[in-house]
Amino acid sequence: MEDHGGSPELFLFLASTVHDMKNSISVLSGTLENLLANAPGAPAVADTSYPQMAHMLYQTRRLNDKLIQLLALYKEVGKPSYPYDPNAVRIEELVQQLAGQQRILLNSKGIRLDADYTPDLIWTFDEDLIIGVLLHAINNAIRYTTDRIRLSIAERDGWLELRVEDNGIGFPPAMLQAGAALNGGGPVDFASNSTGLGLYFSSEVAKMHRHRGRAGSVHLENGGRLGGGVFILRLP
Repeated sequence: MEDHGGSPELFLFLASTVHDMKNSISVLSGTLENLLANAPGAPAVADTSYPQMAHMLYQTRRLNDKLIQLLALYKEVGKPSYPYDPNAVRIEELVQQLAGQQRILLNSKGIRLDADYTPDLIWTFDEDLIIGVLLHAINNAIRYTTDRIRLSIAERDGWLELRVEDNGIGFPPAMLQAGAALNGGGPVDFASNSTGLGLYFSSEVAKMHRHRGRAGSVHLENGGRLGGGVFILRLP
């Protein structure tokens, strides 16, 4: 019988290559951030370099996002133990990290990020993994929003509910179907759905978070406070 699992050396080579690519993309992203930060706040209409750099920064963030997901999924498939490290996290500090990392990109695109959360709320989860999930959700919202994104975090019925909403036209049917498939335990068609990797990554991270027989989950819907797409992450 043919072995489709691949050799450990191949897994290691691919992971190393992806890691190098991620580092290069991070350098490019940082350079673009510096250029945008030092550019005039309101460039002339005729000056196309500012919006072009903003678009380049968005695309490099998307690439970096997907490379991080690939590395995380490699660790899950290629190694027996996933680097899952839950700790008590202050929600206010989590929001500050997210807003700080996305500030220049959001400003360059004229998008406002509103945050609604309980400042003294503390929850236990893997901070790095959850930040990765939420950055993916915000980057996706940037793609669909008109000019507003809302991040809300609150405790509801014993769960931590983290929501990323936008005021765009909402998620397309294919994305909603992919989210429903994951929640139903079905497969995601990565070939026809470009968002499949990000959804799968987010769902896997959510399910790692377990407490008293309950596991985290990811949901997609349209509507919410802003009338557009809504990404919902629930953690026990």
